[in-house]
Amino acid sequence: RPSPLAACAARAAGDLAQMNSRKLETVVGAFVLLGLIAFATLALKIGAGSFVGGDTMVVHARFANAAGVNPGSQVVISGVTVGRVDAVRLNPADFSAVVDMRLRKDLKLSTDSMVSVKTSGLIGDKFLAIRPGAEDELIAAGDTCTETESTVDIESLISRFAFGSVQKSDETAAPAPTSSPAKTSP
Repeated sequence: RPSPLAACAARAAGDLAQMNSRKLETVVGAFVLLGLIAFATLALKIGAGSFVGGDTMVVHARFANAAGVNPGSQVVISGVTVGRVDAVRLNPADFSAVVDMRLRKDLKLSTDSMVSVKTSGLIGDKFLAIRPGAEDELIAAGDTCTETESTVDIESLISRFAFGSVQKSDETAAPAPTSSPAKTSP
């Protein structure tokens, strides 16, 4: 039978090991929790488009056709992302598409800057490309860019080409008679 002192020492060693294990589990749990919070914050910032810069401003652009541009689409200048699309809506007065872009506030864009709808790759996502202008007057928050270039509709280009080719073939053929020959009465 072990002595009472040895039994007490063994129990104390077991309690100390259990206490160290609980401390380690608490530290690891806190570290994992902080990592999850950091990941969630980063995911929310990237998803909301606020990761492109600190201070931002909203600028509008009016298009005849903004097909394929969606909230979250990139806004680029010379291939560098400078913002994201916040919203795409229809202007009921003239049925044009109005795109709200959230751009970095430190951008100095002139009022004659051109905003174009572009496609990444052949059938990729649509994005907005800004080509800076040369005017001295700068775009402020809430302004509307009217110098825009709408998206190219591939289907209409193909149909124009197809029907344009058919019309050219018809033009080279002999003209059809426009009236029937006059009849003579006996």
